Amino acid sequence: MEPLRFNNLELRLARNAADLDAAQALRYRIFYEEMGAKPSVLCREQSRDMDRFDEFCDHLLVIDLEKGTEGAPYVVGTYRFLRSSVAKKKGGFYSESEFDLCNLTLFPGEIMELGRSCIDAAYRRRGAMQLLWRGIASYIHLHNVQIMFGCGSIHGTDLKEQARVLSYLHHFHKAPGHLRPRALEEHYIPMKMMKRKEVDIELAQRELPPLLKGYLRLGGYIGDGAVIDHEFNTIDVCVIVETENVTSKYIRHFSRDRRESEKPLASVATGNPVQIYS
Repeated sequence: MEPLRFNNLELRLARNAADLDAAQALRYRIFYEEMGAKPSVLCREQSRDMDRFDEFCDHLLVIDLEKGTEGAPYVVGTYRFLRSSVAKKKGGFYSESEFDLCNLTLFPGEIMELGRSCIDAAYRRRGAMQLLWRGIASYIHLHNVQIMFGCGSIHGTDLKEQARVLSYLHHFHKAPGHLRPRALEEHYIPMKMMKRKEVDIELAQRELPPLLKGYLRLGGYIGDGAVIDHEFNTIDVCVIVETENVTSKYIRHFSRDRRESEKPLASVATGNPVQIYS
C-alpha cells in the first residue's frame, strides 16, 4: 500500500518496531490516560498499549511529518487490521474473547477485523480521520476484503445510561442471521432494554459515539448482545460492514466537518480513485 499525504500528515502502514512502538504509545495515551482504561502491569510499566495480536496485525498510521524523527515517527492516528487469512494461522481474532464469530468465520471470502482505533486529541479536526478511512479503503481494495468487523465501543459501563442507544441498535440495526455474531454466554447482555416504540430514534442517533455512527452510515450491522469491557471502561457491541456497501461518498461522513473532509479526500487521491467494492 502506497503512502498518502495531506499537508504535514502522512498515512502508511507500520514498517518496523519503531513504528509499532509509536502506535502503542498513542494508544496508551488515548485509552488509558484519556479514557480511563485499566492497564495491565506490563502496559503500565511500558506506558504502551500492547497485546499478542500486535505482532502479526497490520497497523495503519497517520504521522505528523513536522514532529518526531525519522527513527521515531510522531504517530497521531492509528487503526489495527487482522485479516482472516492471517488470523487462521495465528490463533483467531481479538473479538473472539467477547463474541462468537462462527457465522463470520464460515464466510468463504476474506474478512478483516478492525480495532485499536484512536486519534490524538489535537488532530481530530485536521484530516487524520479522513486519511485513516482513505487508508482503509485502499487496504480493502488491495486485499479484496469483503466483510470488515470489530468491537464498537460505547464509553462507560452504566447500562441504564446507554439503554436508549443499545435498544436503538437492537431494533434498527441488527445483522442478518447468516452474519450475526453473538456475545459469548458468560458475557452476554441483552440489548433490548426498551421496546421499539419507546425508543426516541433522533435522540439515540445523537447519542451514538461518532465512530459507531460512522459504521452505521456505511451500512453497518450490529450483532446480538453487548459485552461490558471493564478493562477498557466500555460497553462493546460487534459491528459488521459488508464492503460492497461502502462507497467513497460515505467515507466523508466520518469527518465531523464535511466541508473540511472534501479537500483531504481529493488531496490524497493517487492515480485512479480507490474503489471499495468486493
